[in-house]
Amino acid sequence: MYCHKCGTNVVDSETRFCPKCGTQLNVEPRSPISVESTIDYRTTKLKRRRSLFWSITIPVFFLLCAVIVGSFYYYQQNHVKQESKKTTSPIKAVHASSTIKKTDVPKDVKSVIEETQKDVVMIEVDNSKLGSGFLYNKSGDIITNAHVVEGAQNVKITTSDSRDLEGTVIGISQDVDIAVVRVPGMANNNPLSISNKKAEIGDEVLALGSPLGLQNTVTTGIISGVGRDFDIAPFHYSDTYQISAPIAPGNSGGPLINSKTAQVLGINTAGADQGTIGFSIPIVNVLSLVESWSKTPMTELPSDSTTKTDQNSSNSSFEVTAQDLVNSFYQSINNRDYVTAYSLLGSSWKEKTSYTKFQNGYLNTISSNIEILNTVNNGDTVTVTILIYAVEENQGNHVSSKYQVDYTIGYENGHLKLFHGTGKKIE
Repeated sequence: MYCHKCGTNVVDSETRFCPKCGTQLNVEPRSPISVESTIDYRTTKLKRRRSLFWSITIPVFFLLCAVIVGSFYYYQQNHVKQESKKTTSPIKAVHASSTIKKTDVPKDVKSVIEETQKDVVMIEVDNSKLGSGFLYNKSGDIITNAHVVEGAQNVKITTSDSRDLEGTVIGISQDVDIAVVRVPGMANNNPLSISNKKAEIGDEVLALGSPLGLQNTVTTGIISGVGRDFDIAPFHYSDTYQISAPIAPGNSGGPLINSKTAQVLGINTAGADQGTIGFSIPIVNVLSLVESWSKTPMTELPSDSTTKTDQNSSNSSFEVTAQDLVNSFYQSINNRDYVTAYSLLGSSWKEKTSYTKFQNGYLNTISSNIEILNTVNNGDTVTVTILIYAVEENQGNHVSSKYQVDYTIGYENGHLKLFHGTGKKIE
């Protein structure tokens, strides 16, 4: 039964008062209706509990789902970023490396030759004397050796693609074997790249030029020595490179190229046949002098004033100068600098004697000491008679020999030359 006041379910049917509020109960016989009422109440209470369970469980379920989905999304995004960093890092590294100067990136030899050869020229003086040179700035200025263009103001330039251009000597040294020729027809062309540091022993090099008039010739070698000093009259060579790339007549004035960077390391100047030794002037040693001539060209070349002085000098001075020329010739022979020795011959002698024949005539000569016996002034020429005490190689043995030679010397294009020589062996 139920308390009609507070609704408490009183199970004990014998109780007359409500155990909760004390209200007197109306005791009635138990009927099926009261049992059903009890069942309905319990069912209602169970439904309320289930409703509360689902009202809590469903939101919690969706909250968990949201957390799981959010965590998965965050993981995916973070993972993609990490992978992206891994992927782009090498690209950044490659991009950073692209800022390195092209000259620091090694190149293959064929590419270096193709890149540099177009700026190397052949220089011709009075249609007989040949040399080489190379473009070093956009003003059309060519660096070469002083002994290539000595005595000349205007020279003929032949480019690598066989174009003939006119050049003017704008700077020349009497002490250092360096000169600069300006070629307007090559202005605004891209010049060779100049190295700003010295080469080291073992560096691989290319010697470019026109040996014996054979243009676009390349010889390979290494820097085999540094700091070499020597004299080839009238020039003093100091701190030069010794190279294994052979230097032949016509190579003088050409560039010595680093075979990996295509930069100019030096100016080729002299060669010695035995051991295929050549010499090159470091470009860094003379660049300031060269640039000064390009900025302010010489108004009067030193060789011009020297020529006038020589030609107007007294007969006695003519004879002394002729003797000096003979001494210089044999000094070059002793130094095995056959290029310079051959350059002292007059054009008529060169026409009859090729460089190879001239060179072969002295390859077995170990040393030569001369004694001047007589000097005769003939007016336009001077005859110098000398005794030569030579040590020569014959079948592996060193043999001493003595010769008497008469040289005829005179001026050609403003410079003293050996016109011809006749001699005999003295037993």
